[in-house]
Amino acid sequence: MVNLQRHIAAGSLDARIVRVIASTACAGCERARELGVEPIMLGGTISREKLGSLLAEVQADLVVLAGYLKKIEVPVGFTNRVVNIHPALLPAFGGKGMFGHHVHEAVIAHGCKVSGCTVHLCDDQYDSGPILVQRTCPVLETDTPEVLAARVFEQECLAYPEAIAALVEKRVQFHGRRAVVAPVEPRERHETQLAAHKKF
Repeated sequence: MVNLQRHIAAGSLDARIVRVIASTACAGCERARELGVEPIMLGGTISREKLGSLLAEVQADLVVLAGYLKKIEVPVGFTNRVVNIHPALLPAFGGKGMFGHHVHEAVIAHGCKVSGCTVHLCDDQYDSGPILVQRTCPVLETDTPEVLAARVFEQECLAYPEAIAALVEKRVQFHGRRAVVAPVEPRERHETQLAAHKKF
């Protein structure tokens, strides 16, 4: 959330954070308040009806999952408008229970030489929607899950704003399960409101 706001402030991401939802009180809630957005706390699975209502209240255009670990149901009208980031190269090391250190431990245990992150659109399954952006980094023999996580996070900070900008600028086309992202071209930019789901 903070990284995205930094890009918004710099003018490289034409969006606005209008709602923040957390599953519990967390550091992200205080950071949201610092950005002038009062967070909403909701535990458990959020139904598509509840999430749709919360988005309609602020006329949000996108839902961005940024560390939100509870499953959500994609609201009516939000197909290909809910985006998530995963700390591995999907479809490897995804699915239920594969988050945070669990992912990095699995990558190291499998002897992978490369890891990275995947920004993808959400459907009603874990980590299975169309892929927008992937960025890679090496896995070193001396890596611990914490060291690898830090290296992957550097790539996440680049990949997420890149993917969101592509959606905002309508540079994504769909061919079945494939999302094709067109390169950046100079054009008039339109502000898109962004609803961020944040849990640190």
